[in-house]
Amino acid sequence: MNGFAAWLIFALALVGHGGLHVAIYNRVNGLGWPRKTIKRIVKFFLCTTLTIPTAVLFLQFDAVAEILLRGGRWSLLGPVTIAYGVVCLATWIVFGVPWLLWRPIFRLEWVDAPRKVKVIDVSRVVEHPLPMTRKARWEARFPFNQILDLAIEEVELPVVGLPPSLDGYRIAHLSDIHLTGEIHPSYIRYAIEQATRFRPDLIALTGDIIDTQPCIDWLVEIFSPAEAVDGCYFILGNHDTRVVDSWETRNAMDRAGWIDLGSQTMRRNFRGVPCRVIGNEYPWFERPTLEPCDAQFRLLLSHSPDQFTWARRNGIELMLAGHTHGGQGRLPLAGPVLSPSYHGSRYASGDFYRAPTTLHVTRGLGGVHLWRINCRPELSLLTLRTV
Repeated sequence: MNGFAAWLIFALALVGHGGLHVAIYNRVNGLGWPRKTIKRIVKFFLCTTLTIPTAVLFLQFDAVAEILLRGGRWSLLGPVTIAYGVVCLATWIVFGVPWLLWRPIFRLEWVDAPRKVKVIDVSRVVEHPLPMTRKARWEARFPFNQILDLAIEEVELPVVGLPPSLDGYRIAHLSDIHLTGEIHPSYIRYAIEQATRFRPDLIALTGDIIDTQPCIDWLVEIFSPAEAVDGCYFILGNHDTRVVDSWETRNAMDRAGWIDLGSQTMRRNFRGVPCRVIGNEYPWFERPTLEPCDAQFRLLLSHSPDQFTWARRNGIELMLAGHTHGGQGRLPLAGPVLSPSYHGSRYASGDFYRAPTTLHVTRGLGGVHLWRINCRPELSLLTLRTV
């Protein structure tokens, strides 16, 4: 084999090795397993991401040099290394091709939803310095970090099956608050003010409210100013299981005037239209049981976009989700890479349609990791449109 072909195969195998580990990371973090278990798995595969190529180079340097520089036989690497190399090359087909096809630039399954975006540096419009710890102050100054640059996105969202009476129905969608004590609560209060100023018919919060126990005491002050004609609904997410008792979060949100939709379905009349509002916190909590009903419109609040198939199977017209943070960082053109989902970064953020369900995934407002690169936090102000 000539030198160029050998170098190309090694390069493809190395990229496939990285892609395989990214795919594992994304899917493991989309599971409902205990947090400690997931962290151990993630740390293990982070270690193997670095150690496997290093070990091959260190232990088989002479064989690698012989193949790359002098056209030696691949059998010099040994059966285990060759077998793993084949797996890495196969990753290009199993994960790589789908990853390329579902890049945002190609807009497969995307909904044409016009957006009006306004970016606010929240640190400049609130009274208090937002970073509250040394870590937060350091990370907020990191070049290109957009963690405090809130994108207020007004979206005209076409929804297949939306009753004509609900044309123009307004929903403020928030997700992934991640109160850790690192960022001052004024940041989220500002987002709540902007959501209420939109004069929505309904406000939806799709999970990951709390990360640390002391922040439960902030919830009433932060969320009680929220107002919407048809109510403010919330569900919990995987990070809400980190507190001692998630019912403390539910009770605090109840005192703030919000409606707990977790693992429930509620009958409502919106503008005189019989509707069902549904909460799906799976796999961290139970899925709701859906029974036949006369609803003309079904709205699902789901923490993860992984429940898209469940929504379609149950005839949901509109699903709102978060969890993926838009990937936390996005490459130019290629878009997100890391995304805690069974689908990888396919539904990291944006508006999608697969019959009969329209899916809106927000990038969320916060994060435990206090950095966002080319991926601003998002407050979604949705105006629903009939198709």
